[in-house]
Amino acid sequence: MLYDILALFGGLLLPLAFSPFDYAFLAVLGLLLLFASWLKATPGRAFLRGYLFGLGQFGLGVSWVYVSMHDYGGASFLAAAGLTFLFTAFLALYPALAGWLSRRFWDSGRTLQLLVVFPAVWILLEWFRGWFLTGFPWLQIGYSQTDTPLAGYGPVLGVYGIGWVVAFLAGAIPAALGSARKPRMVMAAAILTVLALSRVLGGISWTQPAGEPFQVTLLQGNVPQDMKWQPEFQRETLDMYTEMTRQSWDARLIVWPETAVPAFYHQVENTYLAELAAEAKDRDTDLLIGVPFYDQTKDRYFNAVVALGASPGIYFKRHLVPFGEYLPLRPVLGFVLDILDIPLSDFAGGNGGQKALVAAGHALAASICYEDIFGQESLASLPEAAYLVNVTNDAWFGDSIAPYQHAQMARMRSLETGRYMLRATNTGITAIITPKGEIAVAAPLFQRTRLSGTITPVAGSTPYVLWSDWPVVVGLGAGLGLVAWRRRRRTEA
Repeated sequence: MLYDILALFGGLLLPLAFSPFDYAFLAVLGLLLLFASWLKATPGRAFLRGYLFGLGQFGLGVSWVYVSMHDYGGASFLAAAGLTFLFTAFLALYPALAGWLSRRFWDSGRTLQLLVVFPAVWILLEWFRGWFLTGFPWLQIGYSQTDTPLAGYGPVLGVYGIGWVVAFLAGAIPAALGSARKPRMVMAAAILTVLALSRVLGGISWTQPAGEPFQVTLLQGNVPQDMKWQPEFQRETLDMYTEMTRQSWDARLIVWPETAVPAFYHQVENTYLAELAAEAKDRDTDLLIGVPFYDQTKDRYFNAVVALGASPGIYFKRHLVPFGEYLPLRPVLGFVLDILDIPLSDFAGGNGGQKALVAAGHALAASICYEDIFGQESLASLPEAAYLVNVTNDAWFGDSIAPYQHAQMARMRSLETGRYMLRATNTGITAIITPKGEIAVAAPLFQRTRLSGTITPVAGSTPYVLWSDWPVVVGLGAGLGLVAWRRRRRTEA
């Protein structure tokens, strides 16, 4: 019973390692408590303790789902609370499965369990969660380390590599404390080596300048979500963005948030946008504007970013938000649309071979909304892209912890790719992020404002851009294979 409580407590600690709390060391402590609870547990008990951990982790860490559904999705208190609980209960299956697999198939010695099995299985299940059923990589432990020395592993091994280091430390500390003097010294040396290597890697500049710095301005309209799609406010919204843009003509590039234009592209293409594009061209400024797009020939809707200026173009969002932009398993889950009142919830996804947008004279890697929480999504336009642009609308999250968590994940994309990111949001957090994953300048939440700064286009590839997540996934899989082979040989002997 004590270890059951410790597992639940560890899960409650883990979200506090992420923004806006930023107690990064709690990621190690939370996993340490979970790993300790798995030692000597039966597979069934390890499953239960992993599940309790997951209830704490996701029950606190994604509590903003309730805000999205109740405050902005139109769901009643009971419906929103029930759906939030079901979502949490499903996500908790991942750490539960990690516990069961660890004890069922890799039941080896204490040291191997703590140093190899538990960390590897945990990260591989995080990776699985990152793409299964379109993926939900929220609260992956690597994101908690954006402001620690462990961030140095980001350009080399990505978020899963950082996560593995956190999990390794969570296992190595109890392994060292419970060992004899000589093994303890070896493990202490391994811990220090891992920490020292992160410092060395953090000092390397993996990318190089590819042109002169230029000024950018990001617009944060702060349009209330309940007013955004009301026809009577359309003119007011368009006039507001026009005025903010005209105040920013000194910038080489101006970026508007996701679906900043409350009308379909074809409705404003030859009027509002055409006039704005001509004005921008006269001032040698490029615009990136979020606008919904309706393909009248195929009767399909897209979430899009259009480039206006010297190099016109359009990008269609590829990775859609389940339930927010499309309904998965519609025959089974159609009742959800009866509970939620979400406009534009039937988008189609853009194809993966889209040509990179060009703005301010350089190719860029565009992403919309939560596409920036998937590391591989940013790689499609790299290494050709000189910088990253993300437009989003986190108004759906209200004044919850979600906008801070989302911004922290965006920072990881800059860290992994060694490029600036321009992040324009409707209500915040609008920010310019450096190639080191640091926020150079940010706008406050829920304020209408223009955020200006200077970025440098870059060229080159970080190891992560070249290798993606595969070195971590394959390496951890090989480690588990060796443990299983060793266990089999001992059994046969």
